[in-house]
Amino acid sequence: MSTTATIRTPNGAEVPRLRRVLSLWDLILYGIVAVTPSAPVTVFGLALVMSKGHAVDTILVAMIAMVFTGFSYGRMAALYPSAGSAYTYVGRGLNPHLGFLAGWAMLLDYVVIPLFCVIYGSLAIQRMFPQVPYLAWTALLAGVMTYLNLRGIRSTARANQVLISIMMLVLITFIVLAIRYILGHQGWEGLFTLHPFYNPQTFSARSLATATSFAALTYLGFDSVTTLAEDVHNPRRNVMLATVLVCAFTGVFGGLLVYLAQVVWPDYHTFTNIETAFMDVTQRVGGLLLFQAMALLLFVANVGAGLTGQVGAARLLFGMGRDNVLPRKIFSYLDPKRNTPVINIWMVGILAFVGAQIMSYELTAEILNFGAFLGFIGVNVATFWQFYVVGQPTHKKNFFLDALVPGLGAVFCLVIWVGLATPAKIAGGIWLAVGLIHSGIRTRGFRTRPVMIDFSESA
Repeated sequence: MSTTATIRTPNGAEVPRLRRVLSLWDLILYGIVAVTPSAPVTVFGLALVMSKGHAVDTILVAMIAMVFTGFSYGRMAALYPSAGSAYTYVGRGLNPHLGFLAGWAMLLDYVVIPLFCVIYGSLAIQRMFPQVPYLAWTALLAGVMTYLNLRGIRSTARANQVLISIMMLVLITFIVLAIRYILGHQGWEGLFTLHPFYNPQTFSARSLATATSFAALTYLGFDSVTTLAEDVHNPRRNVMLATVLVCAFTGVFGGLLVYLAQVVWPDYHTFTNIETAFMDVTQRVGGLLLFQAMALLLFVANVGAGLTGQVGAARLLFGMGRDNVLPRKIFSYLDPKRNTPVINIWMVGILAFVGAQIMSYELTAEILNFGAFLGFIGVNVATFWQFYVVGQPTHKKNFFLDALVPGLGAVFCLVIWVGLATPAKIAGGIWLAVGLIHSGIRTRGFRTRPVMIDFSESA
């Protein structure tokens, strides 16, 4: 954790400044924690069915888009080291009004994350206790999250690191047992096969593109690395390297998990529950003990992520209410005893519970990708604009780094975004239209600068 120092301004005043104490490996670890190694587990089943047996390809194709985008994030973090979000990079690098829309899209992600966690956490634990109805699990998970956040209890970084360590232990155990299972049933030819990458009988480029748009959920959270740009040694080099390496690690490690799972269970039509298909694979290679360990792990991980997501969304709504971006009387209310935005916490909690009853896991995941990939496209375009079109005083233009890389990143992300399911586009489009109308009214037809959304409130 960073400590503070002071620097003296020209008028003699001292102001606090964060010490640069983090190394490249600190950033990489932070990014892996933010993405979570279990992310491919949550998309495996549906990605496998949607791609007609080519889930590993969806992880690897999405990785290409994310590596290019990670490169752009790193470069924009060096240009604006105190920013740390697609919202600010688009607003400063392109246009304040486009930045507001990027921030509005990100707000949708913040609100939907707790809903996603309630849905998947409930699906995972229900596999372990099928006699308990799904409604009860969603009520329990949403209720626990809301109760803890109303009391001001938040998951800590140390707890998250412990959880990640346990998660890695379970996943590495799966890898070892899966390899043993494959060798025992299929031999070395089964372990090293191209079939998961290309099956001529089922391969479809359109199906692969659609599935990749869903599986890209695996990488959400990698951009959190840029929030530490003021804390790291040599930020111009290390932030960019860390974002790219986090994306590469996620793709390689996730690709390995999915590859082994595909080889262990090649018939993707026979899963007990397609949303939690990976758990069936763990039971096949590791028996009931590994199955239960995965169920508990996914439940606890989603509780932790939901806690953080709910309080982040509530605080962000509070900041927007305080700045009168949203109605101040409702959204800026703080409980006088606990100093928490209780109305916002209740709203997000109720939305998570009600949404879990009417929205599918797939649709919720794709709505998350809707806002995220719009932001990713914006960051790539902003990088191209700032470094290749506008240019920087101390930087010599380079076509490959300044135009081709962010250009390819924008194209790959656009293809993934276009491949999202129609219901997700409709829901996201309505949300964007509301934001556009709101911004147009507040800025008198876009003639004045839009109100800035303070994403530091979510931290």
